Amino acid sequence: MDNRFSDAMNGAEFVLVDGVVFRADYLRVPDETTVPDDVVLEATHGDAEIELTRREIDDAEFVGGGVYRLKSGSLVKFLASATVH
Repeated sequence: MDNRFSDAMNGAEFVLVDGVVFRADYLRVPDETTVPDDVVLEATHGDAEIELTRREIDDAEFVGGGVYRLKSGSLVKFLASATVH
């Protein structure tokens, strides 16, 4: 897995998937103990729910601007809330 992808996942509160913003309800940055069928992301948008496994995110291709293309063709970007001072 690309270290940039792992870094992007770390601490993300939201995930943009194909133009739709989902709230990251569960996020596990994969490590050496994570197997292909382990769920690494569960996210919701209203009544819609998605989950991604390690297998689905492995070999994600960085396309620029923090965006990754998954094997499925979906475009994913991890987001955090902005802090206003």
